[in-house]
Amino acid sequence: MSNDSVEKFGYKQELNRALTYRDLLVYGLIFMVPIAPFGIFGGVFQGSGGMIALAYAIGMVGMMITASSYAQMSKAFPMAGSVYTYAGRGIHPNVGFLAGWVILLDYVLVPTLLYIVAAIAMNSFVAAIPVWAWLLFFIVANTIINYSGIELTAKVNKVVLVAELIVLAIFIVIGVIAVASGKGNGFSFDAFYNSDTFSIGLVLGAVSIAVLSFLGFDGISMLAEENKEKATEIGRAMVGALLLAGALFIVQTWIGAMLVPNPDTLIAEGDPSGTAFYAAAEVAGGVWLGKLTALATAIAWGFANALVAQAATSRLLYAMARDKQLPKFLAVVNKKSGSPVNATFVTGLISVVLGLYMVTQREDFGLTLITTLVNFGALTAFIVLHISVIVHHKIRGGSSDNWRHLIVPVMGVVLLGFVVIKANVAAQQVGLTWAGLGIVLLLILIVSGRKPKLSGMSN
Repeated sequence: MSNDSVEKFGYKQELNRALTYRDLLVYGLIFMVPIAPFGIFGGVFQGSGGMIALAYAIGMVGMMITASSYAQMSKAFPMAGSVYTYAGRGIHPNVGFLAGWVILLDYVLVPTLLYIVAAIAMNSFVAAIPVWAWLLFFIVANTIINYSGIELTAKVNKVVLVAELIVLAIFIVIGVIAVASGKGNGFSFDAFYNSDTFSIGLVLGAVSIAVLSFLGFDGISMLAEENKEKATEIGRAMVGALLLAGALFIVQTWIGAMLVPNPDTLIAEGDPSGTAFYAAAEVAGGVWLGKLTALATAIAWGFANALVAQAATSRLLYAMARDKQLPKFLAVVNKKSGSPVNATFVTGLISVVLGLYMVTQREDFGLTLITTLVNFGALTAFIVLHISVIVHHKIRGGSSDNWRHLIVPVMGVVLLGFVVIKANVAAQQVGLTWAGLGIVLLLILIVSGRKPKLSGMSN
């Protein structure tokens, strides 16, 4: 039996093993979206006091540290479930349940967030079609593709990724030429450091928003049971995707910061319309470039990114249901496509309900709250992941690899802990309430004799 087989952990191999390292890398890049900063540029710019490139650089370091811990745990437990699986098997099933519950806040809300952003953007192009109709269009299209199986999802990913990179290349080339010719605010490194506004608390607060652009690299671990190569390729794909995406994020935000109109006003008043980056693109190349970057954002967020987000969410639901910690029907796999069909449909349904509520009942569409909630859930779960590495490899396994199994995870806990502390207060309150509900649910399961138990493990 292969060392990467899930059968040695007491599971049956049901998902279709069809993905290569390249597929995993593309999946991670699509999930993160190479042009992700386009959509949240104004918020991060304001939050960082203009030092947006620095916020993304720090965010990349934090995520690289987290990717190292993911790599260690994905080798030890090469199966779907991400932090839920790693904490459950690395520490204790009860901790795994709580970690899975917390990261559900991230995974369940991410598709909804993406659909709303895309629907609003598309409505700005075709106002005759209401936001709610665009929302439903994206959800239905992505659900059909995900239902058809991971291979079709991977093929669609590659096409969209190429299109995103072309648009990004156009912006970078025209942006550099514009700065060199004297347009915008002139050449400077203020996006990396500005002594007039710099403070650690300010930058870390901005990082808590910027990390939204990086979330998705961890979704690669959800495809562990669909990876047909060695388990080590999961960690390698995460690191590769983060390095590529991080470099692109830093470059595009640096150029955008030098071109943004009225940077002082943006810092003081924020970007309620979410169009700051498109305005910077317009300064560089004219109205057509502003329109192109806006359209690219709509397609990337609402189609490509939401497609892989839905796939990752469905596999988390599948993994928890397979262990009887969520309703059993979520563990049903389509025999033909090899996809977790019911979990896929439920993920789409959640997006329909939440999305329609947000776009019809809230004037601000709830984007700020959803964004900070997503980040809070993910970062909290990442902290648990780092602790899992220490417990499983160092304490239980007696590992002599102090760097990867002790120092790096401790660094991750400290850095991410500071970012969570500096996060939006409302997100902290809702996030802690969600975690509290998870604890209550866990206690109910234990008292009723249904305490969390992972296949092949004795509690």
